[in-house]
Amino acid sequence: MPRLSDLRRLLAEEPADPEVVEEARRRKEAALLDFGVGQSVVASWLYAKCHHHIPTTAIPTAAVVATGDGSCALLYNPCFFVELDFDGVKFVLFHEARHLMHRHLYVDEELRTDPAFTLAAEVVINHVALRRLGRSTLPTIPARARSGGGGADGDGKGEGLREPVGVDPELVYQAYREDLRRQGLSALPYDEFIHTDLTVYGELRRMKAFDEPVPAYCIHASGDGDGSGGRERDAGRAGRGDVPLDAETVERLGDEVLREVMQAALRGGAAAREELLDLADRTADGGERLNRLWGGLGLDKLRGTTPQTRRVDWWQRWLTDVLASKLAESDRLVYPKKHGAIMLALGHDPMLARRGPERTKVVLIAFDTSGSMPDSVVDWLTTLVGRTDGVESHWLSFDGVVRPFVPGERVTGGGGTDFQNVVDYAEGRLEVDGKRFEAEPDAIIMVTDGYAPHVTPADPDRWIWLITDGGDDWPERHDPPMACHRVTSGR
Repeated sequence: MPRLSDLRRLLAEEPADPEVVEEARRRKEAALLDFGVGQSVVASWLYAKCHHHIPTTAIPTAAVVATGDGSCALLYNPCFFVELDFDGVKFVLFHEARHLMHRHLYVDEELRTDPAFTLAAEVVINHVALRRLGRSTLPTIPARARSGGGGADGDGKGEGLREPVGVDPELVYQAYREDLRRQGLSALPYDEFIHTDLTVYGELRRMKAFDEPVPAYCIHASGDGDGSGGRERDAGRAGRGDVPLDAETVERLGDEVLREVMQAALRGGAAAREELLDLADRTADGGERLNRLWGGLGLDKLRGTTPQTRRVDWWQRWLTDVLASKLAESDRLVYPKKHGAIMLALGHDPMLARRGPERTKVVLIAFDTSGSMPDSVVDWLTTLVGRTDGVESHWLSFDGVVRPFVPGERVTGGGGTDFQNVVDYAEGRLEVDGKRFEAEPDAIIMVTDGYAPHVTPADPDRWIWLITDGGDDWPERHDPPMACHRVTSGR
């Protein structure tokens, strides 16, 4: 029997009777077509990324393999697919696609090797598959059937009977509830139990036993190959460790699939939007890595609830992005969003670029000198604005009064703070040293601790507030809200 990573040998192998193989292939293709028209956009894209779909008896059911050379393939046992009905094939393919996404999203090795998480993954995947595919029960195959050999044991027993394929979420929940009852503990209602992947995992960890209550046919679920809870293993069946799932290949494949589906969702695809939001909700509270992953994909934009303030550590990136949004497109300074998203995904800083007819942009930067002002903030802002082509910068310090200055000059202050003086100066109403500010700023950056009477500028959308340590971020709660972010003095 060839190794599962040896795709050439698997392709060359004659796995079963040609008529069985052709029928299995027909069912597989029909199932993938149904995914493509809306039942699971994630599964449709994932299997489109698998360049080979190989019928083979080297595995008992189906699996996506991801080898170290970067290739991916769908392997499926034709005898097993013929034992299932058409909807059953769809269920198994959805299950395997979801397993690969779980491995991509939950990359921590300690988590993935925890028996409670293994069982939780089976429960969650099958719960979602039942709901998304419109089923009320798991698919079935002939009782005691051996997919590698196609048929029953030969003793005539169990003829006509069928058994479920996989872990039944309801049965696991009943076992969980009974386990906690015996411990004298309270169990969650089913809807709360199944709320997120990590909710299921956390609740199963409260159990004293993790034995699966029903036979399972997922080769990822147990080490004996067919996941059947200790039944005799068929000759030629692959064990869990035999399924290649190279971490880098899985990560690349998962990223590509999620980005393609996100693009479809942002273009208005209702099925893609529904499935992505469901997947994101199921991974809620999954940690900073998952938050960054979904943020990079544009989940906030998909939800239509992009916040005015993003409380992240990279305030420099945030300011670059927001500053660019204040400067109109088709003029000289723009923020190329698609290119910027690619740069962020590669770990590079986003970049400003020029486009269109030249019109010098005016940026007014005002520093509150009434309190502590981080040198790192001043230095970075000076560098940012100074190196941005096509921008005319004007610098102010302020407390109770406004004082224009040139970067490098010493600024002093320490009196009470008055934001209204800055507003009046920026809008051309206040004279300083006998001069008014004649230019119309495209953006006004206020670096302050925020403690002063609130103001409402004539065009709040042009104002960007950077709030220093311990400051009051009232601009984000103002009506109308203004772009506002906290900066850290140590950066």
